[in-house]
Amino acid sequence: MAQNQINTCLKRIFTVFNCFFAIIGAIIILLTLLSQVVTDVNVEELEGRTSGLITLYVVGIVTLTIAVLGAYGANRENKVCLIIFLVCMVIGSLMMLRVGIVIATARPQVEGVLENKLRSLLPLDKASEDVRQKADDVQTNLQCCGLFSYNDWEENIPDSCLCNRMQEDEGLCQTVSYRSLFQSTQQRKTIFSKPCFPTIMHFLLMIINVVMGVFLTLGMLAVLGMILSSIMIHQMRHRSRATMLMTVPAIFTAQPPKYEELQNAPGY
Repeated sequence: MAQNQINTCLKRIFTVFNCFFAIIGAIIILLTLLSQVVTDVNVEELEGRTSGLITLYVVGIVTLTIAVLGAYGANRENKVCLIIFLVCMVIGSLMMLRVGIVIATARPQVEGVLENKLRSLLPLDKASEDVRQKADDVQTNLQCCGLFSYNDWEENIPDSCLCNRMQEDEGLCQTVSYRSLFQSTQQRKTIFSKPCFPTIMHFLLMIINVVMGVFLTLGMLAVLGMILSSIMIHQMRHRSRATMLMTVPAIFTAQPPKYEELQNAPGY
């Protein structure tokens, strides 16, 4: 029976690490599948949906595969598998940390860039049909009116801004007066009081924070996996040295006290 070359405690820690890594990969795959099912009804409105889903599937499958490879290499003490795992961890840690740092650096600029892009669409009542349709959908779902205020629609406030009695009782609405293009008299409408941009920005920053946290967490886990796999490969290359470290050095062996040596010495 071959002697174990890797410390048993280290092997168990590494196995637990890879189980956790595999769970993360499986969660990414399941969340991607759920996103695909949920967004399938509005495929034509989601730009880049296919490429995004493919990227998430690849990340989940690669994470799961690497975790299985690392666990197999540790349990079987397969040096080739551990070396492949180490190379993947080095590449993965560099990529994940780089992306996470780039996202963290660009995060403060997102609000200004998005605001400038949305202001270029104003006024909304004179925008393209596609922009107006998307604005109506956002206003209906988020219960808001206009990107920055209801004045974004100028004199043509759409029905998606209107409140019902229940929403009015909840304090979500305000009553405004305006004059449309086709009527000379003032009109009053009860519309949502909050604009859409703060809510859009809140959800966008939340998504950015989640993505940044995922990449930085995966990067730190990759660094940890790199350290653990490096130690195990080192133990497999220097098996005899590792065995000597497990033995008790001679200086710690029990020796008789000095006074007993003097007492039993010849001539005393």
